[in-house]
Amino acid sequence: MHPFRDTDAPLLLATLMASKRRAADLVGIVAALDLILEGAIPPPLKLIDAVARLSAHGLIVERDGGYVLSAEGEKLVVGLPKKASADEKVDSIREDLAGYPQADDHPAVVLTSEVVYAAIQAHKASKTGTGRNLLMPKTKAAEAAAKRAAGWRHAAAARRRKAQRNG
Repeated sequence: MHPFRDTDAPLLLATLMASKRRAADLVGIVAALDLILEGAIPPPLKLIDAVARLSAHGLIVERDGGYVLSAEGEKLVVGLPKKASADEKVDSIREDLAGYPQADDHPAVVLTSEVVYAAIQAHKASKTGTGRNLLMPKTKAAEAAAKRAAGWRHAAAARRRKAQRNG
C-alpha cells in the first residue's frame, strides 16, 4: 500500500485539465502542472513516481498514446467548484485522496526519466517561443481590451447607419 504524496493531487488536476477533449500527452500535463503550481514543476523522478502510484491505484490510465483519468479518477474531481482557485481545487482533491481506498490491483504506467525530462524541456521551450499556450488563462487586461474594442466597433457602425439615413 502506497500513501498518496504531495504531487498526486496536482497531477490529477493537471491530467483533468490537459485531457478535456482527448488523451493528454506528457507535455500537456507538464504545462497544466506549470499553471497549477505557478511555475514550480516537480522534478522528473517525483512525476514518474506519482504517475506510477496513481495508475497502480486505478486513477490514471494510458489511452490512445496519452493519459486520461479513469472512471475512479473522475469521481474524485467531479464535484470541484468551477470558480475556485487552483490551490482550493488541489486541497479538495487531497482531501478526497485521503479517504480513497488504496488498492494496487491495476497495471502501473511506467515512464522513463528521459521521456519526462524531454517533456519538461519541450514545455519550457514552448514558453519562450512565440506560440500560444492554450492552457494559460487570459489576463484581465486582454479581456477588457477585447470588450472595449468590440463596443467601439458597434458604436461606429451605428453612427454610420444613422449618418446614411440622415444624409
